[in-house]
Amino acid sequence: MKKIAIIGRPNVGKSSLFNRLIKRRDAITSDLAGTTRDVKRKTAVIIDKEAELLDTGGLDKGCELFDKIKEMSLKAAYKADIILYMVDGKGLPEDEDKKLFYELQAMGKDIALVVNKIDNDKMKEKLWEFYEFGTDAIFGISVSHNRNTVELLDWIHDKLPDADLIKDEEEDVQIISEPEEELGDEEFFAQYSSDEEEDDGYIYWDEEEVEDNSIFAQNDRIKEFDENDINHIKIAIIGRTNVGKSSLLNALLGEERSVVSSVAGTTIDPIDETIDYKDKQLTFVDTAGLRRRGKIVGIEKFALMRTKEMLENANMALVVLDASEPFLDLDEKIAGLVDQNRLACIIVLNKWDIAKREDHDKILKEVRDRFKFLAYAPIITLSAQTHQRVDKLHDMILEINENYSQRITTSQLNEVLERALRRHTLPSMHGQVIRIYYATQYETRPPKIAIVMNKPKGLHFTYRRYLTNKLREAFNFAGTPLLFKAKKRGDK
Repeated sequence: MKKIAIIGRPNVGKSSLFNRLIKRRDAITSDLAGTTRDVKRKTAVIIDKEAELLDTGGLDKGCELFDKIKEMSLKAAYKADIILYMVDGKGLPEDEDKKLFYELQAMGKDIALVVNKIDNDKMKEKLWEFYEFGTDAIFGISVSHNRNTVELLDWIHDKLPDADLIKDEEEDVQIISEPEEELGDEEFFAQYSSDEEEDDGYIYWDEEEVEDNSIFAQNDRIKEFDENDINHIKIAIIGRTNVGKSSLLNALLGEERSVVSSVAGTTIDPIDETIDYKDKQLTFVDTAGLRRRGKIVGIEKFALMRTKEMLENANMALVVLDASEPFLDLDEKIAGLVDQNRLACIIVLNKWDIAKREDHDKILKEVRDRFKFLAYAPIITLSAQTHQRVDKLHDMILEINENYSQRITTSQLNEVLERALRRHTLPSMHGQVIRIYYATQYETRPPKIAIVMNKPKGLHFTYRRYLTNKLREAFNFAGTPLLFKAKKRGDK
């Protein structure tokens, strides 16, 4: 599949064009220079051919962060087959743009000059000034007003090989023609953000609705999953700012994929990258670092919404903690998102190489004391910077995925249940005898167990915890939550 890189200086509309071409609001857009920092990759369909689209950070100079963004963007451009070099049509041609354009053109790549912000017919006159770039492949468009994009799409389509044609029998493929007009991120997310709320130090997501009994009691058979879905593991890397999430992503991939900087909040857009490992697909998502609510400003609000979406679609979370610094209450609140989304989990103690050796046992004990709600999650100590023990994390992910996806037969469950009941009988409720008839697993990822009984309200949370511990002793549920639902026999 051919790679198409969209590159250019900050604020020329690269991410907006990226969103148009993939036909969804994926990359965060704003007027703030440096909004895009990492290279985003998505598959797009140009008319009837597939291509991999790359959205890159702005080519700008300045601090360490911007220099790294530029380096990553140019690296993506050099590896691409087709380059869309974007410039701002409201300004004058920049010498730096011309220099870089000529350099890329000399490499023999298919390159087009995309002059954005040509918002009306009168502005078309400005287009003549950009012919000094010396190319016939010049397109004056307006992404925000959705003007004059057809010729650009046709040009891209002609550069893509026939081998990348979409077959007619494939369904649910979005064909890119003239992209539809849409709201910008700031307008779209305005309904979710409010500056009037007081800062109480907590991270807030919308509360998940309590599920109805009927959702858990369709029948007593395990919900079937597509084998391809089980073999594809979506892993969210979460944590507060500057704990080393992007460094961990790069170490897991074995290449520099995400911008790493000492600047807090370097990652804005969630970045996903897929690798194949032992016949499984591992998709890692590097999410934006989370802060206390009062410190979240500007585009970081949008980044948090993206992080929420990523967690809802993930199967597993790597909760990254900085072992070289004291843990914060914020670490616990972030880890709570794993429990909220019922994800498999691994606790990653990063920067272990610079943690004080005399404090190692103390650190591990504090993790278990602070994160009791993640008692099922294994802990791995590593250094993303030196790659110390990072290789062990791949195999640990596969093991946890097996536990998260496993099916326990009804007979096996009831053997454990019978032993548990013999050891500790259920207490009565208001003088009424509470009976458990049987247990059955009805869903995986995460494993969900239905307890069929005469009085579902009689399953006290302490007895539920007791049953959880007994099942964990009998089966390998390390790294995965185990969920129970009490129901009456015959409930639908």
